[in-house]
Amino acid sequence: MSLSLILPMSAFALVASISPGPVNIVGLSSGARYPLSKGLTFVTGATLGFIILFLAIGYGFSSLLVTFPVFEKWLTWAGIAFLLYLSYRLACDDGKINNKDIAKVPGFFTGFLMQWLNPKAWIASAASIGAYTNNGELAQIWLFAALYLPICWLSLSCWVYAGAFLRQQVQQPKNLRTINRVLAVLLAGSCLFLLFG
Repeated sequence: MSLSLILPMSAFALVASISPGPVNIVGLSSGARYPLSKGLTFVTGATLGFIILFLAIGYGFSSLLVTFPVFEKWLTWAGIAFLLYLSYRLACDDGKINNKDIAKVPGFFTGFLMQWLNPKAWIASAASIGAYTNNGELAQIWLFAALYLPICWLSLSCWVYAGAFLRQQVQQPKNLRTINRVLAVLLAGSCLFLLFG
């Protein structure tokens, strides 16, 4: 595979992974609220969830969306319901951190599930496979997935580290409550993009 293929694939993966979206916002919130290791566990689940989704679409799962358009609508509504639930949890957060709260942190499975319920992840996968592979050639799909893996993980991790930086700046529960509520509004707002974008 030549650099003429690897570089555009990498650039697309970076833009798709690091641009703000529901997974990035939850990563930022996790970094601001919980130990770094918890946020990175969430990021690992989200990254692996995306890679498996990407490969499934590459192997023809996208034809399911064409054959059964109602599945796409179901996916959108399930994703919106899940994001609104996470927004609610963020909005209700009191800004205090204790050991009981750490057990409720979005973890590996939440990150994994978010990608499968995120229409943006489906669209990015289908669009990138269509644009950067020759008729879905499997070797190119696997190359793209191999590039996406570290790029996605590092991009999402940047959001967790940004959250950790915010936590150091705002030690007071009141300040953390404000950040959580702003993030909750942004996360809920991303649902509008899913509906009307």
